[in-house]
Amino acid sequence: MCYVYTLISQKDKTKFYIGYTENLKRRVNEHKDSPPHSYTHRYAPWKLETYIAFSDKKLAERFELYLKSHSGRAFLKRRLVAIE
Repeated sequence: MCYVYTLISQKDKTKFYIGYTENLKRRVNEHKDSPPHSYTHRYAPWKLETYIAFSDKKLAERFELYLKSHSGRAFLKRRLVAIE
């Protein structure tokens, strides 16, 4: 399975991260241990807010790219995450 996921910063509830992985648990843990000066380190700690599983890798990659687009971010904020 392939996963597209969103993390919400617990430090600043307006900050979120969109990612793609084939191993969700490992990837979320990597965000917890991110290097200093990285985006995920700056706004840590993070909470896994949403994830969607895909059986098709290409479809997951395209959905991640869509969520990172202007219209995709609007969809994300309206339908998938509880951003304050």
